[in-house]
Amino acid sequence: MVAYHDEEWGVPSHDDVHLFELLTLEGAQAGLSWSTILRKREGYRRAFSGFEPEIVARFGARDLARLVADEGIVRNRLKIESVVSNAHAVLRIKEEVVGGFAAYLWSHVDGAPIVGSWRSLAEIPAETAESRALSKDLKRRGFRFVGPTICYALMQAAGLVNDHTVDCFRFAKLAAAMPSS
Repeated sequence: MVAYHDEEWGVPSHDDVHLFELLTLEGAQAGLSWSTILRKREGYRRAFSGFEPEIVARFGARDLARLVADEGIVRNRLKIESVVSNAHAVLRIKEEVVGGFAAYLWSHVDGAPIVGSWRSLAEIPAETAESRALSKDLKRRGFRFVGPTICYALMQAAGLVNDHTVDCFRFAKLAAAMPSS
């Protein structure tokens, strides 16, 4: 958990595969602890072919049966099926949007991270107007397990928002790395 916070959480990502991974993991986390998902992360990477949407979109009934039996991931059929359908939706976005899935996600924050100014964890919201808009549009595009709270967690993990508290060393490092306007 510490390494994830200190090295990855909140770092802006513009990589379609990484963003699909984060979307999958945030959806898998629904109702569970994040530590459970992090412990199973390598299992997810193996089970879902490194989160390559082109490969995952080709998964069929035999793959679903294999995944439901895979102890390396959360074996919830609806969550597993959502990864495959979300891979199809990512591919549709890649066809429609110049810059692909990353450009699509970043368009929801006008291309730059939203910087919070939270003094305590209790101040950080579970969802925002931006995550509600993203959720609504993802659902319209056929994505599943993308409620506003999951979308906000994705936005935080992928650096679309900097929600480290202002006293956290990562807050200043990520803010300093932002391009100036």
